[in-house]
Amino acid sequence: MNAPRRLLDDLAKLATAGAGIAQGAGKEAELLVRQRVERFLDSMDLVTREEFEVVKEMAREARLENERLAARLAELEAAAAPKPKAKRAPRKRTPKAS
Repeated sequence: MNAPRRLLDDLAKLATAGAGIAQGAGKEAELLVRQRVERFLDSMDLVTREEFEVVKEMAREARLENERLAARLAELEAAAAPKPKAKRAPRKRTPKAS
C-alpha cells in the first residue's frame, strides 16, 4: 500500500515541477514577445499620447485663430470696398451766347 502512495507523491511532485517549468517558460515567452514588440514600435518613431494631445490642442487653437482672422479680413475688405456712387441727373447744357 505504501508503493502506490509513493508513486502518487512522485507523480504529484513531477506535475508540480512541470507546471512551474511551464509557467516559467510562459513568462519568458511573454517577456521576449514584449521586448520584440517594444523594439518594433521604437523603430516606427511613434509619438506618445502626451505629445499627440499637445499637437492636437495647438492645431485646434490655430484653426480658431484662422477663423477669427478670416472673419476680420472679410470685415476689413467690406469696409474698404468702394461704395457705389449715386447716379446724378445729366446736366443740361445751356447754349452759349454768341
